[in-house]
Amino acid sequence: MNSQPVLQTTSKGSSGQEDWRANPNESLTSGRVEFISFSIGEEQYGVDIMAVREIKGWTEITHLPKQPDYVRGVLNLRGVMVPIIDLRCRFGQGKTEATALHIVIVVQVEARLIGLLADRVLDILSFEANQVQPVPQIARSSRVDFLSGLVTVDGTMIALVDLPNLLAEQFAGADPANTEQRSAAAV
Repeated sequence: MNSQPVLQTTSKGSSGQEDWRANPNESLTSGRVEFISFSIGEEQYGVDIMAVREIKGWTEITHLPKQPDYVRGVLNLRGVMVPIIDLRCRFGQGKTEATALHIVIVVQVEARLIGLLADRVLDILSFEANQVQPVPQIARSSRVDFLSGLVTVDGTMIALVDLPNLLAEQFAGADPANTEQRSAAAV
């Protein structure tokens, strides 16, 4: 009988790749993972390169009513309506004053395309999966809930974005705007 641990895969992503977060107690032999790093202010973040479908410059979007502040609107990307998430706002750092210098990283989360508004793309990072450290749970912070791990590359800390968690509230089937209205009506 084989006694070696088996690396589990998850069905959250559509990339079909092994999830390096599947079980942090198991030894990871899957090797290297690749992320695209980007900045929001002075902070650096990364998303799994297998989820990235396109990176494009900022263009005007169509705003939608009754959306959370971090949903900037939708972008028509070759006939597909792509919601744009303002990561600075989602991470609780205020709204981005988007200019032509900003970028949108189009990612696929499950079967849905989502645009992530960020300041700029930095690099493609490749590192061993076992270099990823868990995010410390020091205080109850919504920002930490959106991160899947931390990695240090060339002396710089990169926070890895957990795409399914980043969008959980928005696309869980409930409309947050209606939930807020129902809560206010109940008071």
